[in-house]
Amino acid sequence: MLEPSQSQVENKIYQPNWSAYYDAVVGRPPRETLLKALELFDGENSAAESPLAVDLGCGEGRDTIELLKRGWRVLGIDAQQEAISRLLSRPDITAERLETKVSGFEEVSLPESVDLVNASFSLPFCPPEYFPGLWQKIVASLRSGGRFCGQLLGERDSWSVYTSMNHHTPEQVEELLQPFEVEAFEEEEHPGKTALGQQKHWHLFQIVARKR
Repeated sequence: MLEPSQSQVENKIYQPNWSAYYDAVVGRPPRETLLKALELFDGENSAAESPLAVDLGCGEGRDTIELLKRGWRVLGIDAQQEAISRLLSRPDITAERLETKVSGFEEVSLPESVDLVNASFSLPFCPPEYFPGLWQKIVASLRSGGRFCGQLLGERDSWSVYTSMNHHTPEQVEELLQPFEVEAFEEEEHPGKTALGQQKHWHLFQIVARKR
């Protein structure tokens, strides 16, 4: 992931350099949370023949491509036009099963009866005042038996100082997941690096959950 500048630290506003991020993650594999969710779907006899996923904050498409390869229909949503342009220019997309939309979290609309909402490291970038509404949209969009997979940041993450980002305590995450059966959950806290190779303290929650 990205690392804020000193001026952003002082202003408590995080404005990522998305172009540098997209360049840094080119060729990286899909996220483990997505792969776990897909494994769980594969084990169900009731899975739809051509299921629908929303890749929320799809970026340049590392997760979208995996979904398309496995026969899913995908709605890729990102606030950055550059992300969508990069995704659509990839030679490995299946265009007839891919729809894209440029939209920020504050005004995003989601379809009904979605099988999967994938949000790989994207939800923390939703401004805190819009996060409750966004989460309600995610829950409402999923069909019964549909899944959410993705990450949330904890209160001890080094990015929790930014007022433009959201973070959560374990108790708050537990409350958010009340409508779900939690199938995979891991709270991580450790020093590490961003995608650009800069030092960062991570406190995050890795989540795969099935809507009741």
